[in-house]
Order: sequence, then C-alpha cells, then structure tokens
Amino acid sequence: MSSLNTNVAAMTALQTLNQTNKEMLVTQNRISTGLRVKDASDNAAYWSIATTMRSDNMSVSTVQDALGLGAATADVTVTAMNNAIDAVSKIKAKLVAARAPGLDRAKIQSEIAALQTELRSTAESAVFSGENWLNVDSTGPLTKTVVSSFSRDSTGAITIGTIEVDVGPTGTMLFDTSGNNQGVLDFERTTTGNGTTYSVTTIDISALTDAALDLQDIEDMIQGVDDALGAMTDAATVLGAAKSRINLQKDFVSKLIQSIDTGIGQLVDAEMNEESTRLQALQVRQQLGVQALGIANQSAQQILRLFQS
Repeated sequence: MSSLNTNVAAMTALQTLNQTNKEMLVTQNRISTGLRVKDASDNAAYWSIATTMRSDNMSVSTVQDALGLGAATADVTVTAMNNAIDAVSKIKAKLVAARAPGLDRAKIQSEIAALQTELRSTAESAVFSGENWLNVDSTGPLTKTVVSSFSRDSTGAITIGTIEVDVGPTGTMLFDTSGNNQGVLDFERTTTGNGTTYSVTTIDISALTDAALDLQDIEDMIQGVDDALGAMTDAATVLGAAKSRINLQKDFVSKLIQSIDTGIGQLVDAEMNEESTRLQALQVRQQLGVQALGIANQSAQQILRLFQS
C-alpha cells in the first residue's frame, strides 16, 4: 500500500542507514584510538580487568625503579668494599714485613697510616642517593630493604616483596658512626704482649722495638687484621649475593611488565586489519543506504504524477 502519511520503505531505509552510521562510528573510534574496549560501556568485564592491570603495571614499573636504585647502591658498596679489602690486605702485608727484626717500623707505620686514611675515605664516599651501607649507626636499623616485587592474589590482596641486606656488625658495617666501635674496621682488640688496644684503623707500630712483647703485639695485630679481612670477605659475599638477586629480579620485572602489557592488549586492543576491512564494508553499506532512502522517498513523487495525469 502506498501512503502519503506513512512511507514504510523510507522508514526502513532510514533505520538501516542509522544503524550503519552507528556501526561506522564505533569502527572509526576503534581505528582512531586503537582500542576495542575504550571504556566500561564497550565491555565492562574486560575494561575492569584492563584498568586494574594497568594500575598494577604502574606499580610494577615503580618496583623496577626501586630495583635500579638498589642495584646502583649495591654496585657502589661492592666497589668500595673491594677497595677496602685491598687496602686491608696491604696493611696486613706491611705488618708481616714489620715483624722482621731490625726494620724501621716508623717508616712502615707511615705507609700503614696512609692506608688507614684511605679506608676511612673509601667508606665515607660509598654513598648513593643518601644511602651508605659501610658507614652505619649501630643504634639504628641494621637491615636495608630493597623493594623487589608487587603482586596481587586471587582475592585481590596485595603483597610487596623486598630483598634485605644486613648492614650491621655481622654484615657490611665497616665503621660504626655511633662511636660504639662495632664496625669491622673500628672494632677494638687487645694484644697479649703489652695489652695494647687497637683497631685496624688505629694500629700504630712506630714505637715498637724488637723486644719479645713488642713482637708479640705485632703478631697479634697481624691476626686481628686477618680476622677483619675474613669478616670483610664474608660481607663482600653477602653484597655479591644481594646484587645478584637484585639483578635477577630486575630482569624478571622487566619481562613481567612486557607480559602484562601484552595481556592487556589482547583484552582491549583493536584488530586493525579487521577494523579497516569492516570500515570499508560499512562505507559501502552507507552509500547503498543513502541510495535506498532516496529511492523510497521518490514514491511520494510517483503518486503526485498520478494526480497530474
């Protein structure tokens, strides 16, 4: 039935054209943003997951920065510790040389004093971002932590992982800044010869002679320095293990960030080849819809020609 009041063909063509235009708008948005799920209205479940994972990925990126800071601090500390071990080894060698009778121990002491000064300078300069793991206050926290991981379990509970480094007397502490002399190099010992109190950095053999008690003092100092050297070697091992853990965790976190990005992309990214193909098909449908609407609107003109005839 042809009607001037109700043009069914035109209404159907218009509805089809409007639907095509809506689909084109969606496809164009996907192409322009690169996202199949841009907001919750596109797909609430995927959008929620992607939003949470993006937030978590930002936290993991922060963990990566913290690991980089920890790795740099460990590198500085390891370098300083190795330099200190070398200096203490030289002090030990000087003391062994001073044990031989008839030597000018005052001259040997001048060399030892230079090495002692170097030890303090090395420990004081082992600083990165305000952190010093060699010069430590024995009355304060004796464990340094490096943030190493961020994770979320199935219930949504968050866990922050850390790598701990012992900076106390049994760890990396070379000097005790509190004055309690608990560090490896300022720990005080007493000789069995003359009962002389000394530490690695206060050894003074300039006044010692070839007397039996003096020679015993030198031997005790050699033993004390060797003990300190052993403790420093253990501390270097702890640092090396911590540095290795930090570097391994850095590599893992870097790969984890990439994996999370990939997972988010699989949820919300648009398939550009598919979208571009769909856009071309919709453009054709749009053109056909416009033509169909034009043809439907011509029916009223045909009725008018009937009256004119």
